[in-house]
Amino acid sequence: MHKNYIFSTCLLISLFFLSSAFISNSSSILGGGEEKFIPTTEVAPKLLSDKCSRNRSSDASITHVMLHFCSNAAQKPENPYILKDILNVFETYKVSAHYIIDREGVIHHLVNENRAAHHAGKGTLSHEAHRHNDLNGRSIGIEMMAIGTQTEMSKFISSSTYSKINKKHVGFTEAQYKSLNRLLKDIENRHTDIKHNRKHIVGHDEY
Repeated sequence: MHKNYIFSTCLLISLFFLSSAFISNSSSILGGGEEKFIPTTEVAPKLLSDKCSRNRSSDASITHVMLHFCSNAAQKPENPYILKDILNVFETYKVSAHYIIDREGVIHHLVNENRAAHHAGKGTLSHEAHRHNDLNGRSIGIEMMAIGTQTEMSKFISSSTYSKINKKHVGFTEAQYKSLNRLLKDIENRHTDIKHNRKHIVGHDEY
């Protein structure tokens, strides 16, 4: 994803597992899809154009979830979480995730799970050294609207831009953690190859 806009880190993974204490209808019909690709938890349909994803077969084995965080802080540091702005960036650069969770915890459904979202890019997981550049085809991508610390963001935006960001916009919200856990529980129930551990739920920086 374009480095000026989409920021990913293992920090989200660490904070997610530390927040496990928060664990507790479906979207539009998929053309020719199977039930395993249809979320059962409540989501808000906001589907991106097909240029941001590609087809994958109905018998595809989904083995991983990849977590990201994103904002439009580079362009609008004072108001970095306007969903329309972020989705416009996705459309412009033909990138995507299957879901994005906003600051209030609303889960927006961007790409149907029977399609491979353009979110992982090229890479290799350390515990799967024999596999390269194939995670888009066998994973579900989840974006969280969030901004890291100034140190974490220094390679993406200048200190002057970061200084315009309200401190309340940094980090994640409790509502996001609750929604993330709810969504992961749903995904894990439908895609049983995904286990609730660090080998199957990974951060973008781990790839």
